[in-house]
Amino acid sequence: MLLKDICDWLQGEVLTGRDKMGMEVQGACASDLMSHVLANAGEKALLITGLNNLQVVRTAEMSDIEAIIFVQNKRPAPEVLELAKEKHLLTILTPYSMFTTCGILFKNGLRCGLDDGR
Repeated sequence: MLLKDICDWLQGEVLTGRDKMGMEVQGACASDLMSHVLANAGEKALLITGLNNLQVVRTAEMSDIEAIIFVQNKRPAPEVLELAKEKHLLTILTPYSMFTTCGILFKNGLRCGLDDGR
């Protein structure tokens, strides 16, 4: 699934990494618990979170996550966006809640990036 399509469906605002909009992701991980993301996110995944601090960017980098979606218009501070630029991450801001964001992506065919036993 192309990041460009995901951004369109979520009425997203690209904050960093616009050059990655043509990349594909294979799944998504939605969490505010970064230790959960570190333990479970798959490669080429998308992180959906309500957190907007430096730990989110560092977790994404360590987990080989391609993009971060910040929900409910929780705009990260400038230092968070600077780190995301430095790490070449696509970051998107969406007005939707985490629940609605996941629902929109599921409806359009994106599945869980975690091994959920299925």
